[in-house]
Amino acid sequence: MNQIVVYNAAGEIQDKLNLDIAIIEKELSPKTYSYAIKALRLNWRQGTAACKDRGEVAFSNKKPWKQKGTGRARASSLRSPLWRKGGVTFGPQPRTRTLSINKKQVKFAMNNIFTEFINQDNKIYCSDFDSSKDGKPNTKQAYSLLKGLGLENKKVVFFLPFEDEMNFVSFRNIPNVFVVSFSQPNAYDLANCDCWLFLKKDLDLFKKMVSAWN
Repeated sequence: MNQIVVYNAAGEIQDKLNLDIAIIEKELSPKTYSYAIKALRLNWRQGTAACKDRGEVAFSNKKPWKQKGTGRARASSLRSPLWRKGGVTFGPQPRTRTLSINKKQVKFAMNNIFTEFINQDNKIYCSDFDSSKDGKPNTKQAYSLLKGLGLENKKVVFFLPFEDEMNFVSFRNIPNVFVVSFSQPNAYDLANCDCWLFLKKDLDLFKKMVSAWN
């Protein structure tokens, strides 16, 4: 399958477009694919979780009672982790987590995701909807498009050019739609969805994007 069905704003079939690109399916081991996803998710972590140890808590460092003669156990400081308001022992500290993955592996992962989607029905949708024609965003019409395509309850990745603010504003508040720029796709977002959607006016950008993965 190298054709994309074009739907109108009501979800009716209008046309069929050929991608006119050579789709080369490359073999990728499941281990490499999972590593590509893992690297993305790990590198997105902020690594800012932290606890204060006994030297950092803002509390008295006074010895609660004298060392001998009270009959109680020895205690050195109120900041001790054994005490309320004391520091935390071996708590999390800020750190940077990074995993590197080379560009060739990234292209292989993207290529495998694309070939999986293009070889299945109802995975890639194209529409002639364009809210910029009216000169103002319209979320109601955008949701009607999804409803007409039967995607109102599915996770949708919607491809848009970075500068297309009108359509971005129309779709951004729909909970199940995640807007992705043609210049910034990533393996996790493309795989973690039920289908892809792009506009007919952006066909050349879509072809350029997927061609780069071959």
